[in-house]
Amino acid sequence: MIYMADTASLEELRELYTFFPLEGVTTNPTILSHAGHKLSEAIAGIQELVGTGMVHVQMISSETEDMVREAKKYRSYFDFGDNFYAKIPVTANGYKAMRILKDAGINVTATVIFTQQQALVAMKAGADFVAPYVNRLDNISSHGIEVVGDIVENIETYGLKGRVLAASFKTVDQIYRVSMAGSHAATISAELLHQLITHPMTDIGVKQFEIDAEGLYDIEF
Repeated sequence: MIYMADTASLEELRELYTFFPLEGVTTNPTILSHAGHKLSEAIAGIQELVGTGMVHVQMISSETEDMVREAKKYRSYFDFGDNFYAKIPVTANGYKAMRILKDAGINVTATVIFTQQQALVAMKAGADFVAPYVNRLDNISSHGIEVVGDIVENIETYGLKGRVLAASFKTVDQIYRVSMAGSHAATISAELLHQLITHPMTDIGVKQFEIDAEGLYDIEF
């Protein structure tokens, strides 16, 4: 599964990129607001950190033509290559924009997805990634993990080229369950990325190794 960081905090990202095998970063206006960065500052800093990794940028326009113009502007403004993904909401105008952007050679991530059908239509429209919101679905008893599993099954059944980018998590268990449901990728907050790789039994085991090694490891390094 591809791991991406769902944050625009350059401080968090600098730390994460020292140890976590991330393949990209996703952003949206809410994340930018929490990080306290304007788009130009955030994306420039993210580009420096990710190199050729993926950068997913949310479009804020509501009209098709404006979404397309916005995506093209960001791609040229930041001098992106194929690692740029325009995040397009699954609205009627969004579906139109997806087709136009794909014809223009721009990668698309369909976002704000809450149903299997929204994702299926987006992939038929050309979306490279589809991003179902897991925790928000769970909050309204709509079973986010099952929606992810249904989308994965659709991809396999119909031979679609799109991939699932599961989003919106509150627990490590949700991330575990989407990975077991076959999600191709997940975008995860910095806090949960840290929790994902820790376990108290690991800490105990490492500490015991240090104790047991005392006086035994006699080769200098």
